[in-house]
Amino acid sequence: MYYTYILENKQGGHYIRSSENLAQRIRKHNNNSVRSTKKKGPFRLVYKEGFTTRAEARKRENQIKSYKGNSKFRRLIGNLSVPIV
Repeated sequence: MYYTYILENKQGGHYIRSSENLAQRIRKHNNNSVRSTKKKGPFRLVYKEGFTTRAEARKRENQIKSYKGNSKFRRLIGNLSVPIV
């Protein structure tokens, strides 16, 4: 299973990505092991979607990135948020 996910930090910044092992990837983000998010955490999971293929997850990731900053993005994370992992 592959996941497209959105993380949020305390400053309200968002990070959108996809991964096969979501729990491990979030741990890496919060342990400063991911270069693009290093020293920007801690992060909490605010949204996730599951897919059967990596290609589907990446396609959805790119679609969500195109929403970033507009009302579609705010609705997505506001209406479908998940508990903190």
